[in-house]
Amino acid sequence: MRIRPGLAVVFAPLLYLAAGALGGAVPRNWQAAAPAAGADSVTIFVATNGIHSGVLLPATGHGVDWRQLVRPEHLADPRHAGQWLWFGWGERDFYLNTPTWADLSPATVIRAAIGSGDTLVHVDHLAAPYGDARPVRISRAQYHRLAAALRASFAPGPPVPGYGPADIFYPARGRYSALRTCNAWTGDLLAEAGVRIGWWTPFSATVMQWF
Repeated sequence: MRIRPGLAVVFAPLLYLAAGALGGAVPRNWQAAAPAAGADSVTIFVATNGIHSGVLLPATGHGVDWRQLVRPEHLADPRHAGQWLWFGWGERDFYLNTPTWADLSPATVIRAAIGSGDTLVHVDHLAAPYGDARPVRISRAQYHRLAAALRASFAPGPPVPGYGPADIFYPARGRYSALRTCNAWTGDLLAEAGVRIGWWTPFSATVMQWF
């Protein structure tokens, strides 16, 4: 059966949405359970702005000091160095040229979806968790595994100025595509730590539905 190009344009996004919903519903680490509250547990947050998801971690504590990597002096104004750090990952051009959704262009979307090896880690400094940030309790050992996987996302190179005084970009490892989105990165990061999450989480909703 021959599919007309016009129909393919219509059905391809629908198939992608359906595949993402299915992939996000099938659990990884399905037997994982939150540890009991106590000295051996760490509370992190999984956060979203509605489109991008990421992990929100304490700047220091539990044997991990992110200030050695994400230094206050990297910020435009070091006084904005926060007690909490929101880590996200994504395609460089998309990040730098789309500070707001009003700046989004079809060319940027298509270029990112096709694939790019030019990626960045985005770090927002926060005084405290806010917005749609959902607490997740994990063990200290899980937190150290998550930290190791997150550090592995950073690539050598100087930081790149952020949108304002309290955020910053860093060169990253990994290739961005329609299959490996910013939200899939968040899901993979949590899976590395042994957190229950979907097998493939290309959308913010497919991450957040687990918390």
